[in-house]
Amino acid sequence: MASVSQSRLLLCFFSLFCFHVLSSRTRVSAAVFACDVRSNPSLAGLGFCNASLGSGERVGDLVKRLTLQEKIGFLVNSAGSVSRLGIPKYEWWSEALHGVSYVGPGTHFSSVVPAATSFPQVILTAASFNASLFLAIGKVVSTEARAMYNVGLAGLTFWSPNINIFRDPRWGRGQETPGEDPLLSSKYGSAYVTGLQQSDDPNPDSLKVAACCKHYTAYDLDNWKGTDRYHFNAVVTQQDLDDTFQPPFKSCVVDGNVASVMCSYNQVNGKPTCADPDLLSGVIRGQWKLNGYIVSDCDSVDVIYNSQHYTKTPEEAAAITISAGLDLNCGSFLGQHTEAAVKGGLLNESAIDNAVSNNFATLMRLGFFDGDPSKHVYGNLGPKDVCTAEHQELARQAARQGIVLLKNSPGSLPLSPTAIKTLAVIGPNANVTKTMIGNYEGTPCKYTTPLQGLTASVATTYLPGCSNVGCSTAQVEDAKKLAASADATVLVMGADQSIEAESRDRVDIRLPGQQQLLISQVANVSKGPVILVIMSGGGFDISFAKTDNKITSILWVGYPGQAGGAAIADVIFGYYNPSGRLPMTWYPQSYVDKVPMTNMNMRADPSKGYPGRTYRFYTGETVFSFGDGLSYSEFKHKLVKTTQIVSLPLEDDHVCRSSKCISVDAGQQNCQGLAFDIHLQVTNSGRTRGSHTVFLFSSPPSVHNSPHKQLVDFDKVSLDAKANGMVKFKVDVCRHLSVVDEFGSRKVALGEHVLHIGTLKHSLTVMI
Repeated sequence: MASVSQSRLLLCFFSLFCFHVLSSRTRVSAAVFACDVRSNPSLAGLGFCNASLGSGERVGDLVKRLTLQEKIGFLVNSAGSVSRLGIPKYEWWSEALHGVSYVGPGTHFSSVVPAATSFPQVILTAASFNASLFLAIGKVVSTEARAMYNVGLAGLTFWSPNINIFRDPRWGRGQETPGEDPLLSSKYGSAYVTGLQQSDDPNPDSLKVAACCKHYTAYDLDNWKGTDRYHFNAVVTQQDLDDTFQPPFKSCVVDGNVASVMCSYNQVNGKPTCADPDLLSGVIRGQWKLNGYIVSDCDSVDVIYNSQHYTKTPEEAAAITISAGLDLNCGSFLGQHTEAAVKGGLLNESAIDNAVSNNFATLMRLGFFDGDPSKHVYGNLGPKDVCTAEHQELARQAARQGIVLLKNSPGSLPLSPTAIKTLAVIGPNANVTKTMIGNYEGTPCKYTTPLQGLTASVATTYLPGCSNVGCSTAQVEDAKKLAASADATVLVMGADQSIEAESRDRVDIRLPGQQQLLISQVANVSKGPVILVIMSGGGFDISFAKTDNKITSILWVGYPGQAGGAAIADVIFGYYNPSGRLPMTWYPQSYVDKVPMTNMNMRADPSKGYPGRTYRFYTGETVFSFGDGLSYSEFKHKLVKTTQIVSLPLEDDHVCRSSKCISVDAGQQNCQGLAFDIHLQVTNSGRTRGSHTVFLFSSPPSVHNSPHKQLVDFDKVSLDAKANGMVKFKVDVCRHLSVVDEFGSRKVALGEHVLHIGTLKHSLTVMI
């Protein structure tokens, strides 16, 4: 038997052993950072570690200390270390599309931070048409990202948002975007980027985290009928490029001051975007003055050589991309072939200096070279700041605001939680978890499924109806029995990542498998209201449901995030008055039968039977239109203040003084600052408090093949029942009322412009 002192010693040893084992499982790692003067005091004498110097001076000092091989190590996402200078390895690739994501090697979840707030997929958040919400989500995501960085679980550079135009309903990645409208996408991009990047540091150039707007440009096809994104050449007119595809990126850079732009896989008019000096150095850095770095989509430099065979050698691919303005390669290609490109005379080392300088400058703005991050303005953030109650409530609020009520027969929604004794909940998406958060997701704080959300208010009976959304076989008879005995029925149908995803475009836009059969059969026997809930990123041809009187209500809920089920129940039971509007057109199947996804033209061509794309140019029938969305209240508009004539001042020798013009250059000096106000009284004439999106559209004169309608601005107002409020728009004539001509120049059309606000129409004449 051991002595008492020996027993105490053993007990002490055992306790220390247990503590070591437990702490090793939950140990908080340190953030990765450079210039750690505590461990290496000599670093304090290096210029690039001196935070009191200007960023340009610090970057210049660092670059001149590096060898060619060391510089090349900073051209790739898994950046190399330089231990002699106190620079550790840094992983550039993290994602934060709608919450901190585990996609990309830069971010990890662990027992220290097991989850992060998962907001709705972007397409649903965009449906809120609430710019303040876009900003608020960005702020929460960046707070959680910084908190995770501080414990060594994330980087500081996040390759989000995706602001590509949702041009075609079949695109699998449309779910990641703000929709089909350039103005909405522009406002979303700049607001979300501001939320991510805006820092409390007194240095105005500092960043909370660095955002990245992607995928530049005209990228909206992944894999359709044998054509994939790696080989696709997007043939785009200059008019469509400047009118539709470029505005969100311009807004991201000019208005949002984004730290990065990512070039895409595809070619545009025969040139890979990552190797096009006009698009990169010319537009992004030259015209728009990007303050940051340009990064390739992952392995796209490799794609240029190995898939597109655009160059004869890998060294040529390295040379043309860096020379075009590419700063960082997601992938290893530049790390492998750049040195040979320099030694072979294809590339000057000065081009590499420029590239790594842009990368280092971004890290400087993030404080990466300022030493211990705990001393940073966000150094106190940690696990306690992730998945907070406030953050999770915002996720629920975002889903509520985005949900779109597309159909509502009298006496259907909202359901009464006291009158409904039994609710049948049917469908393959009725009790899903991961489906709700879409792609580029992280581990959510928790899930509330639609079934759980509904069951919290009333007694439910549940049947999936199909084994999955593919619905190859349906439990029609069992579902009919359930619905026939319930006071109301909710059918939760739609899609998931097996139907629409990155590298997976749809061929048709009908509901998969036997979903339509199940819906129609159940609706036919239901004794109470039938609410069809579509969970998806893209739209569907659900004409059958729109015209079926037995289907009393239709909701589109996108991929609504971690709190999606609670938000759906909030709307169905009237705890929240729906206010979402569709950010994309829902077409009939006949549209995709005759329009190839590879045709990039936005404008209709009647001579070829081509109907055009998006609400701005499409000439055919729709199932639901951009901006559609109902409320439990009725909102009325009344113009209070506006103008009827706007005169453009021109110089005495202007050509339009002596000859008839159809438009004038929107960039001319006399055009700048010419604006007028529109004041609108909005009245909630219903019996329920609600929010209402006010759209200001313009129909310009029919010149330059202009859009027949385009969004000028939007605002969201919340009103009590029977209350009214004022919405004010300031319309910049040359910015908001201009159109792009056939050569890509922005023009103000002379003549009658019709402004649309709901059912109101107001004529405005622009004259010289």
